[in-house]
Amino acid sequence: MTATPTMWSDPCESTGRFDLDGLYDRDEVAWYDAMASLIAQAKIGELDFANLKEVLEDMGKRHRRDVKSRLRILLAHWLKWEFQPGQRSGGWMATMIVQRSDLRDDLIDSRTLYNYAVEVYGDTYARAVKLAATETGLPPETFPEKCPVTLDELLAE
Repeated sequence: MTATPTMWSDPCESTGRFDLDGLYDRDEVAWYDAMASLIAQAKIGELDFANLKEVLEDMGKRHRRDVKSRLRILLAHWLKWEFQPGQRSGGWMATMIVQRSDLRDDLIDSRTLYNYAVEVYGDTYARAVKLAATETGLPPETFPEKCPVTLDELLAE
């Protein structure tokens, strides 16, 4: 009796060979596992290059979006902290600690992401000013036009 494949079937359980036909669309994580296994076995000719290219490009974009988002949140909270000292809270400080720590880890792990953070710092600061102004009710003109701290200073605090 032959087992009927289910959506949770191992993509190579019966043959020892990956059934890549449509695997990317059916189960992306299983597809990741299959690609990693094929690479480990040096079976380069069996790789799903079209989807692999797309996934790798998307991963780079996702990492850059994460850096930009963390940086915007950190800067907005830093601005609130600096320009509304009477409103300071443990929640603001906790957010800054988490964002700073996670961002620092990401940037230490990848010089490319660090360079990206430097590249988008000015634009991200401008967006953080808008966010801080919205959250505090202060006019945007309250905040400096240019960020008064460098990326490294922000990460070191």
